Amino acid sequence: MKSFLAKPNEVERAWYVIDAEGKTLGRLATEVAKLLRGKHKAIYTPSVDTGDFVIVVNAEKVVLTGKKLDQKLYRHHSLYPGGLKETPYRNLFQDKPTQPLYLAVKGMLPKNSLGRQMLKKLKVYAGPEHNNQAQKPQVYEF
Repeated sequence: MKSFLAKPNEVERAWYVIDAEGKTLGRLATEVAKLLRGKHKAIYTPSVDTGDFVIVVNAEKVVLTGKKLDQKLYRHHSLYPGGLKETPYRNLFQDKPTQPLYLAVKGMLPKNSLGRQMLKKLKVYAGPEHNNQAQKPQVYEF
């Protein structure tokens, strides 16, 4: 018996809306990453983007446990000597409330062109409104 391998042109994609209000950042990010990769489908193939589109609303109402609000740091480096930049979670969240969730999901996807392709299917909105009504998204509960 041959193994089943999904073909990119045969994948049917759904649209899901997830309300982030009161959800923990990491647990929400794992569910979103699972939907983007397509691991919830029976046709999942690691080398093919079989995932669905995900819309996350109320990203500004996501919560962190413990003292992470004050102790968590986001780091990036400019690749120049002394180019390490550190941003506390509280400052990043005040400036761009959608960025912490976006970065958490990005870290859970593959670090290659397939992962970048999957990340394009993620739409994150700070408030309860989104502009993807035409796609008729389904509410996803977990």
